[in-house]
Amino acid sequence: MEYLNIRSVRRLALARAGLLKPAWTGLPARAGRGEPAQRAAAQAHIERTGYLQLDSVSVTGARSHGLVLLSRLEGLDPGLVEALLAPGQPLFEYWGHEASWMPLALYPAFGWRRERFRSQPLWSDIITSNRGRVEALLARIRDEGPLRSKDLEGGGSAGWWGHKLSKKIAEALWSSGELAIRERRGFQRSYDLTERVIPERWRRDLPRDEALKVLLLKALEGHGWATEGTLAATWRWRDRTALRAALATLREAGRVLPCTLETASGPRRGWIRPEDLELAHRLQRVRPRRDRGVLLSPFDPVLWDRGRVLALFGFELKLEIYTPAPKRRWGYYCLPVLAGDALVGRVDLKAHRRAGRLEVRARHREEGAPSSAEAATDWALARFAEALGLRL
Repeated sequence: MEYLNIRSVRRLALARAGLLKPAWTGLPARAGRGEPAQRAAAQAHIERTGYLQLDSVSVTGARSHGLVLLSRLEGLDPGLVEALLAPGQPLFEYWGHEASWMPLALYPAFGWRRERFRSQPLWSDIITSNRGRVEALLARIRDEGPLRSKDLEGGGSAGWWGHKLSKKIAEALWSSGELAIRERRGFQRSYDLTERVIPERWRRDLPRDEALKVLLLKALEGHGWATEGTLAATWRWRDRTALRAALATLREAGRVLPCTLETASGPRRGWIRPEDLELAHRLQRVRPRRDRGVLLSPFDPVLWDRGRVLALFGFELKLEIYTPAPKRRWGYYCLPVLAGDALVGRVDLKAHRRAGRLEVRARHREEGAPSSAEAATDWALARFAEALGLRL
């Protein structure tokens, strides 16, 4: 059994997520010039973690997927982020731990999920109960080409959660693999036949056990060190028996190692790749700058697992969008501030596009954060405003 402390695991998580210097991450920190270079830089970061979680909230001036990439790539065009999923690009949209853009090479590893959607009552009933609408929708897409979400026709009702029935059918067909999302424009999905979106070489599903090993290795590549629970949650994998069997097989092959995290509250068992164990030891000597901060999305790859954030950073992350304003502690949509290897504060922002201004509605410094936290927050705000072309 290998052992690591909180500092080394925290720094490893940041390095694998592309949030330390390129010398430690192996990823670009600048987007480069021109669309091809910027797309390649963004793709490199998505390849590392295996997903870029999507979210529609844009109150800060950028949606979550934009925030993730802007926090890592200086000079990235925010408009390009919204158009990353496009015909010919090596990405596809599907369910990871949430709806995400993922590297196209992972498409075969989700055959088990597409199969599950075909047999899951909630989704399969939509198809079997509306066969005429299903065939009409598929025929329309086949004959007319891709259809955007807002182009889909049909009446809504409370029984369909206020959505048009055709939209639910399209989502069920996408989840089961009969349709694919060709692109997004204005965050609107464009549905097309899968064979016109996913190249043939990737439309060959991996056996379930092989797919699980691929997904576990990809999760560890992005996390660095992770518990069994985090590995399962990364892809919403429910079968813990199969997960443990896959980890045992990968261990026998020398691909992963059991590794215990030593904490003040006791040991936490987890897993790590051998190459990342070596990196974790080397990162003990790193001195990340604490006066230059960066704003992170609450759905960032290092933040969406709230228990992991608390364990590694001692940071309580809570989204208060659905909390009544008088009861909010921090704000509507707070962005954590990362400085060095610590989360030192959080800010609640609102972008006023027409006025060209970024409003700081609330600003909080974490208890126990160093005095440099204020300068780090100033730096993070200035960098973010500049990226969006707004003034503070």
